[in-house]
Amino acid sequence: MSIESDDDPENTSVPTRISLELSDDGEVWLVRDEETGVATEGETRQQALEMLDDAVAAYNGEAGREPTDEELREMGVDPDENTSGELPDILK
Repeated sequence: MSIESDDDPENTSVPTRISLELSDDGEVWLVRDEETGVATEGETRQQALEMLDDAVAAYNGEAGREPTDEELREMGVDPDENTSGELPDILK
């Protein structure tokens, strides 16, 4: 199933062309934004669509945030020793 959204076309975080289907086992709804390839799932159609909106917004850099140093430390990561630096040649 593929649908187009009637929402504001200027809002890039709202998927405008999606595929939505029930999983083979009938347990979850699978949804994919056709433009970005971002996909997610939910227990209900509405939940799957809401999760896709959030995922596409994060993909577009319109949602989410960098973790704070405190949050990193709580996860066992030392922010002072965990720097990105330059990418290795293989990742360029």
